Amino acid sequence: MKRKRRTEILINGSEKLAAKLADEIISRYEVIQVEEPNDGLVMVKVRESAKRSLFYIGEVLVTECKVRIHDSAGIGIVAGHKEELAFHLAVIDAAYQARLKETKDWDKQLLEEEKAIKSERVKQMAHVMKTKVDFETMDIS
Repeated sequence: MKRKRRTEILINGSEKLAAKLADEIISRYEVIQVEEPNDGLVMVKVRESAKRSLFYIGEVLVTECKVRIHDSAGIGIVAGHKEELAFHLAVIDAAYQARLKETKDWDKQLLEEEKAIKSERVKQMAHVMKTKVDFETMDIS
């Protein structure tokens, strides 16, 4: 599984999953914090639809953490002030970079979490669609 997809699942899913996976690694390996979780600002780039030009819409608060396991570095970046999640993401990333044996079993758990995320989004969309107005059937008096 690619890093981007894995990270999106861990950020959008239950934080308990990220904590569980990270704890597996922390309990078995020496995890060195290269950079403790800290806040920063990241510029958000957006493409303007009419002229197709890029511009910066503003800044977003992020929490960033860097760790090392053996010779492999891991980074965790998450929007908002979420120190614990940033640390867990960094540990998980480093574990994948180090190709630790524990990571082989994680893809199944991540795919299950991805299904749960999609299911929850479908429920939310169904709830929102209940309030949708159908202008074709509205009477105009």
